[in-house]
Amino acid sequence: MSIREQFVVYGEPASKANSRRLVSFKRKGGGVRPALIKSQKALNYNEMFQQQCPKLSPLINGDVSVTITIYYSSRRPDLDESVILDAMQGLVYLNDRQVKEKHIFWGLDKINPRAEIIVESL
Repeated sequence: MSIREQFVVYGEPASKANSRRLVSFKRKGGGVRPALIKSQKALNYNEMFQQQCPKLSPLINGDVSVTITIYYSSRRPDLDESVILDAMQGLVYLNDRQVKEKHIFWGLDKINPRAEIIVESL
C-alpha cells in the first residue's frame, strides 16, 4: 500500500548548523562540562512544527521519499532540511533514517516563510 502525505508548515526553520549553542553544565563531583543544546530559534520552530504537522496513525514504518520546498523570508539562509526531517520523527515516520530519497528546493517568500512537504512511501 502506497502512502502519500502532503502538508504545509508555516514559519522559517533554523539551519541545523546554526541551531545549536554551547552551554556549560556543573558536574555532580565538581567542575564544568560543556554541551551543545538546541538554540531558542530551533526549539521554537520545533514547537510550531509539532502543532502544525499531521500526526499519522499508524506512522509510516518503511522507507520514504521526501520532497520539501522551504520558502525563506530572506536570501541569507542556506538550504537545510535537517531540522524538518528531525521534527517529523514520531509524527509522520518512526525515524528520519527511513528517508532514502530527498528532493529539496529553496524558495523566497518574505511575507509567508514556510515548508511545503510531501512524504511518500517507497
